[in-house]
Amino acid sequence: MAEAVTIVRPYAVAAFRLAKEKKALAKWSEMLSFASAIAADAQMQAFIADPKVSSADQEKLFLAVAGDKLDEAGKNLIKLLVEYDRLALLPEVVAAFEELKAQDEGVLEAEITAAAKPSDAEVKALVKRLETKFGKKIEASVKVDPNIIGGIKILVGDTVIDASVRGQLQELAYTLKG
Repeated sequence: MAEAVTIVRPYAVAAFRLAKEKKALAKWSEMLSFASAIAADAQMQAFIADPKVSSADQEKLFLAVAGDKLDEAGKNLIKLLVEYDRLALLPEVVAAFEELKAQDEGVLEAEITAAAKPSDAEVKALVKRLETKFGKKIEASVKVDPNIIGGIKILVGDTVIDASVRGQLQELAYTLKG
């Protein structure tokens, strides 16, 4: 996974910088989301993965399907991805772009994993504490995983806060082996 991130990041950064320079972040977000939906289509994925299909044919079909939903810079990004055989990674490029956009807008995504579904009040209180800690607006998604036994595990960007019973037991086991 780290390899894919390393590959897609330069494309996402370039698209983000261009969009920011032109003050068109929302337009680029919409355009990239549309292009990502095309790339995620099962038939398009099969077409992209087919070694018998030339790069020129991939580019021509993709841009034909996209129609006028992509501006010239968006078309150039698709051409570049096709040229370097990275078109299949377009959804990851879009995810990295959206992450950069959210950071620029002062919003961080948080994934909260709990052993049991927390109440809305508990989630609001936790989000408020995270906003204080990170100094940015937090958009949280909550998922339930009984395998963590108890407590919660929070992922915000590259930061992991593991206050789960399972995490504490693993840490104890590591210390005892030590």
